Amino acid sequence: MTQTEKFDMARKRAEAKYGFFVHASVYGAVMVLLVVINVFTSPENTWFIWPLVGWGFAVALHGVRVYFLADRKTVIDALTENELRRSGIEKRSDGK
Repeated sequence: MTQTEKFDMARKRAEAKYGFFVHASVYGAVMVLLVVINVFTSPENTWFIWPLVGWGFAVALHGVRVYFLADRKTVIDALTENELRRSGIEKRSDGK
């Protein structure tokens, strides 16, 4: 792997982590706003819980994707190699 490829991979990971940070920050700010609106407009009905749970699930999935799951290219490469092994075809020599 060349230095450029390593840099590109590192850049993509950094962008993914930054994207998650922005997503989580916006989620937190909006949830605080919704709780305040809920408390001042209808404190007897806690409706803010529904967007908190729904959007929170999406933020959690985003975090899992960024921090715990392999990059898409890595997964596709692994699946391709598995298919090649099962079919008995040799891996291409050009690395693609």
